[in-house]
Amino acid sequence: MGLWSIPGGHVEPGESWQDAVEREVKEETALEATCGAFIGWVERESGGHRYLIADFEIDVVDPNTAKPGDDASDLIFAERSDLEQLNMSPGLRDFLRQHELVEL
Repeated sequence: MGLWSIPGGHVEPGESWQDAVEREVKEETALEATCGAFIGWVERESGGHRYLIADFEIDVVDPNTAKPGDDASDLIFAERSDLEQLNMSPGLRDFLRQHELVEL
């Protein structure tokens, strides 16, 4: 709560990574997206469980249809230059740096 992040979630049984990405983007932003190239992955531990988080590029059909899902209070499209000012979820800034997506 109160932290900026990117859409995410889990893969349902029998669902491909790509289908999960497209479904989660739609659930969390109302955007129709096509899953693109794999960016990278990171492992996290929480509550005694280990999680593998995989990130992908996406293409969006119409960004004007974006609205926050029920797990977010707001939604923004941030420019790379804006990212330094955002209070991000733990580990996200390091991930973006590691994969050379932004210079922060």
